[in-house]
Amino acid sequence: MTKWYVKDLSKITGVSTQTLHHYDRIDLLKPSIRLANGYRVYSEKDLLKLQQIIALKFFGFELSQIKGLLSGSVATLEHFSVQAKLLEQKANMLLEASKTLKGIISDVNDDESIPWETIIKLIEVYHMTQQLEKTWAGKVLTQEELAQYASFEQSLKDRFTENEQKMFEQDWDDIVQQVNSHLKTDPTSEVGITLGKRCMDCVNHLYGKKYVKLRNAIWRKGFKGGHLGSEHNLSLDAVAWLDQAIDAYFRSQIYSILNQIGNQPLAAILNQWEAFLSNISGDEESLRNEVFEYVMQDNNISKEAKNWLRSLSKA
Repeated sequence: MTKWYVKDLSKITGVSTQTLHHYDRIDLLKPSIRLANGYRVYSEKDLLKLQQIIALKFFGFELSQIKGLLSGSVATLEHFSVQAKLLEQKANMLLEASKTLKGIISDVNDDESIPWETIIKLIEVYHMTQQLEKTWAGKVLTQEELAQYASFEQSLKDRFTENEQKMFEQDWDDIVQQVNSHLKTDPTSEVGITLGKRCMDCVNHLYGKKYVKLRNAIWRKGFKGGHLGSEHNLSLDAVAWLDQAIDAYFRSQIYSILNQIGNQPLAAILNQWEAFLSNISGDEESLRNEVFEYVMQDNNISKEAKNWLRSLSKA
């Protein structure tokens, strides 16, 4: 059986003697053979284990994780799956960083015109994205949504004063209290529609048109997914109630506008419809298409109104 002293094992593996001593101290990799003179040396089995450690470090695992993986105390394949997802996310983030740098290079003429303030903000967004990965958002949002979430959080510092932020929080807290006090009321009633409108006015003011898609993802994956409601004193039942109230509000808006077809000038109706779409979908074409499909499946909307909407989609 081949045996290696620490210096010899370091030479054949490229792992420094300091690192090997560290692995020994933390009980990750100890020389398994003790010679007659008291010296401890590494065996072929130890070499194999070291190669496994090297491989796992290459894939980004921390030493504490490696220790658990090699001891068999954790599900290896499950951890591999999680780590593969993490590495994919980091790769995507690096690609985005590369695209950003290329964009900056193409937009500036010389060193003096480099937008350092913009670059610093981009770095802050990058670090914020890393922090978000450790929260509920990292579990359910896509990498694109995480980056947008970080950008949104960063933008709040510039868009709202401290007083405006407090006013929003007070308004939101009041909406939550009203929802919790009306859980036994029909969410499609006037009370529900009113609260649905208040909620959408509140969150639209917060997210703006730029972050409509993120707004929807946070509601769908965060609140309805059971990750965010408790932070806002909203149970799953309360979230479900509010979701129905918002849907009822949207339907009431749709009916109010499209029921005018045949009775009011089409130009005026078009202005109302565009304002409604902007409120619910911003500039996201995919969300506007969802509204279109939603309307087409509603039997309470006239054929004339549906034909008018089809003509708009073809224009």
